[in-house]
Amino acid sequence: MAILRAVVETYIETAEPVGSSAVSEVADLEVSSATIRNELVQLDDQGYLTQPHTSAGRIPTEKAYRAFVDAIDTPGLGRSETERVRDFFDHTHGEIEEMLDRTSQLLSEMTGVASVIVTPDKDHATVKSVQLVQLAPLVVLAVLVLSDGTVEKSSIETIDEIDDVTIAMANGHLTASMVGRTLDSAALSQPSGNAAADRLVDSARAVLTAQDTSGDIYVGGLASVSEFGQVDTMREVLALLEKQLVVVTLLRDVMDRGMSVAIGNETGVDPLAECSLVVAPYSAEGNQSGTIGLLGPTRMNYPHAMAAVAVVSQSLGKRLSEG
Repeated sequence: MAILRAVVETYIETAEPVGSSAVSEVADLEVSSATIRNELVQLDDQGYLTQPHTSAGRIPTEKAYRAFVDAIDTPGLGRSETERVRDFFDHTHGEIEEMLDRTSQLLSEMTGVASVIVTPDKDHATVKSVQLVQLAPLVVLAVLVLSDGTVEKSSIETIDEIDDVTIAMANGHLTASMVGRTLDSAALSQPSGNAAADRLVDSARAVLTAQDTSGDIYVGGLASVSEFGQVDTMREVLALLEKQLVVVTLLRDVMDRGMSVAIGNETGVDPLAECSLVVAPYSAEGNQSGTIGLLGPTRMNYPHAMAAVAVVSQSLGKRLSEG
């Protein structure tokens, strides 16, 4: 296992086939070069390593990467990077969409591979608050906040001139009928006796419940896809990342299989046969809110990628829970 680990770590760092002399230097084993060569042959025979050609060193196979990943202890992130993540979330404000976009960029910058953040379907989120704000005599802004941190805004043009009393009455009815419920299970409001308020409530409910409930996807570090090597592979990966439904399904499928790392063909997607995916869920207020993933070549730095995903997902969840 020490020899296998040395081959994987060296190949990840150099992208060059690894020979017995390199293993001897890296692994610091108190065994002869002949023993290392014999073990390399055994690992080759067992499908963990392969040789590009006879005189070359060896490179890891998917089987080797899987053994390497499964043997990783709980990975930790360096102090400077941990502080960078903490500082990022301490100073990141604004709407959740902007925060998730910036978080995906942060994760990609830290790891050097493409990052993906997928939010959950909104049809499972409950309404945390709903508020109407008057912008003009005939224009009202409806603001909806869901339990997963999503904020939706829609402007409403009214046929009635709206005053503070009408706004307050409509707000009360919307809060009573929608807060604590999912959008598709919001109760109908009872007539208030104020025709203008009732029309405003109906208009607000119509625009807010018409929101797209599918999850959103945020991708960072597309430029890093050049690390995937062959041009054809790069094109296929970029084409895949443009297909939101495919990416959402992929991340959720990997999570549903109980995996935190999917290597090569384990992703189940042909264009990703030479790629690996590192994933982790993030939660807000105790409920799983979405998934964070890193997509890179199989020759990625797994301990660092796993540590970065873990720290960022925990920090993002904490930030969303705090509001």
